[in-house]
Amino acid sequence: MSKSKQSTRASSASIQERRKAQLQRQKKKTFILLTVGILLVVVLFAAMFVLASKNTGSPGSPSSPVSFPYDKLPRLGAADAPVKLVEFGDFKCPACARFSGEVKPQLVEDYIDKGEAALYFVNMSFIGPDSETASLAALSVYHQNSEEFWKYYDALYANQGDENTEWATEEFLVELAQKEKIDIDYNLLRKDIEERTYANELASDNAIAESSHVTSTPSLFINGIKTSEPFNLEAIVKEIETASKAVETE
Repeated sequence: MSKSKQSTRASSASIQERRKAQLQRQKKKTFILLTVGILLVVVLFAAMFVLASKNTGSPGSPSSPVSFPYDKLPRLGAADAPVKLVEFGDFKCPACARFSGEVKPQLVEDYIDKGEAALYFVNMSFIGPDSETASLAALSVYHQNSEEFWKYYDALYANQGDENTEWATEEFLVELAQKEKIDIDYNLLRKDIEERTYANELASDNAIAESSHVTSTPSLFINGIKTSEPFNLEAIVKEIETASKAVETE
């Protein structure tokens, strides 16, 4: 083979290698640009999602407080109290019994008795049959004599049975009311439990819990904002003070 032909072939091979290298560089650049573009889109959508979350908020978040039907709920304290506390509770829930014995008395002493706050109660009967039966009894007491509701509320929690056994029977609930001298018609209480007189109202309470995204008891809301620590009195006090100041500036 002549030197001329060898030179031509070498030159052709060199051109092909350069084109191949150039093509590879172009592909690499295209891949990098595409990757960067996808990342930018992801970041943009993430930023939009975060912004939307901050603007809308979920029920109970600082930007979207829950509006409760306060006038339809059992209330402890003055109706015009500037801070409204809403407790979601289940009479079969041991943690709720603890809340009623540890947290509620402090709230009553420091805020409710002074007219600075009022406590409202919403039934969330989700643990078992006892939850519903006890709630139906409590609602009967409330509608017979609203001032006796909280006395019965305290008695139910103070005499709460084991979570794994059925204790809130009709007989137990009526006898408890008699023992605590709850000022109501005991025969009507028995009738209301037997006939599930307030089943629709109980269902309404449970619907409020669901729409407020309450998933556990006790849950506590302060002027529509859910506190994350229902047993942390120090945190609750700070949130009550913040809510009170917010009302003053409105």
